[in-house]
Amino acid sequence: METKLKPVDTSVWRKKPLAAYEADMKKSELKRVLTRWGLTSLGIGAVIGGGIFVLTGIAAHDWAGPALALSFVLAGVACTFAALCYAEFASILPVEGSAYAYSYGTVGEIFAWLIGWNLILEYMMGATTVAVSWSGYFEKLLHLFGINPPIYLMNDPITAQEKAEKLRAAGEIIPDFSFAVNLPAFLIVLVVTYILVRGIKEAASTNNIIVIVKVVVVIFVIIVGAFYIDTTNWTPFIPQPVIDNSGQQHYGFNGIVTAASIVFFAYIGFDAVSTQAGEAINPKKDVPFAILASLIICTILYILVSLVLTGMVPFKDLDLKAPVAQAFADKGLTWAVYIITIAALGGLTSVMLVMMLGQTRIFLGMAKDGLLPKNMFASIHPTFKTPWKSTILVGLIVATVASLTPIDKVSELCSSGTLLAFAMICGAVWLLRVREPNLERPYRTPALPVIATLGICANLYLMYNLRTDTKISFVIWCTLGLIVYFTYSRRNSHLNQRD
Repeated sequence: METKLKPVDTSVWRKKPLAAYEADMKKSELKRVLTRWGLTSLGIGAVIGGGIFVLTGIAAHDWAGPALALSFVLAGVACTFAALCYAEFASILPVEGSAYAYSYGTVGEIFAWLIGWNLILEYMMGATTVAVSWSGYFEKLLHLFGINPPIYLMNDPITAQEKAEKLRAAGEIIPDFSFAVNLPAFLIVLVVTYILVRGIKEAASTNNIIVIVKVVVVIFVIIVGAFYIDTTNWTPFIPQPVIDNSGQQHYGFNGIVTAASIVFFAYIGFDAVSTQAGEAINPKKDVPFAILASLIICTILYILVSLVLTGMVPFKDLDLKAPVAQAFADKGLTWAVYIITIAALGGLTSVMLVMMLGQTRIFLGMAKDGLLPKNMFASIHPTFKTPWKSTILVGLIVATVASLTPIDKVSELCSSGTLLAFAMICGAVWLLRVREPNLERPYRTPALPVIATLGICANLYLMYNLRTDTKISFVIWCTLGLIVYFTYSRRNSHLNQRD
């Protein structure tokens, strides 16, 4: 008896027609209110915050030493390759959804789903990380005013127990507690959620004010801190490599690369600009401009701040939770510590705002394509014209995780999902050039084959240098995403109606 082989199911490779994106844009209920500089402000607001105010301490203290500046250069270069590719895609497909939408129109549905799924790590876990950092700076502000709240109300359960044990070992009397929650992190996320539900214009206006203050203070840190640099703190600029018990190398070249993988989290905000294309007044021109402008501005500021901090104090003395404020405190500049701490709170708030904003817009794009339930993720509020249900859902998840989880458990997951998404985008824009050479491109990535290849290699290399436990968690997350795709998204995709 002759056995016929079943045809291979190629539906997972189906692509959303480019014409469908134009139709989606015309039907969009979102208000177009964002200008070129409003978009740039959103990009700067997303980038500056966690990296400068938090991750500089961790990356320099544990991994790179004074060579942290080189880590920022390496991460910035990898981001630049991706940004150039992002800019071309954003000019062609000015729709909400970011890397997800770009991949759906070029590579195929399964890759688009995986990218969208992993962008959840970028935006939601990124917002979680920043919320925990915000709480740390808020606690420092309270201490400046002589207020010492209970440990169990300012930290997650694990961190609270660790702090209590250290204080008891130092001779302090700390009452026992059976429960701990990071209350400030929980509450600030709820405040940001309320702002986002109210509307994009209100959110953008709030963010513009915060960004101006934040950039001014960052420049203040660079200028004032430069007068307190001791160049001996930069010697040796690249510390000798040290191998820990797990076999991980700290310092040296590998340490610099690992630090670059960690501080990559500090750059991920630039792609949040592309998620706002549906609300931009002139998306084809303004989105590419805002992506590149925000990335260039932030890269320069990061490099300068890292040089100032490692020059002000020995890198081993950098505080892990509030490195910028503590560096100035060590120099006796108490008045500056007040300014920096308040600015950090504003800066981290703006990062949360943009990350949570970007997440809801990615959900919106995926729901419009049928890959997520539309009644939850694409429900637009009749008055505020915002995806209010998904905004509230994102807010509750971020608030809960931030209140109960240590910062080091979530920060690296942000980078892993983003690095893969960026590598995919570099490949996708090249593929689209080959498939659709005559497509209108208001912005064209220069030397695309070279830029795309370098972008793929750089982002995958940084991803490879993440810690082993992070990579394992990432694989588990991707596996869960594939289960959701094959059990729900694939059969509910709107492309089924076109097949």
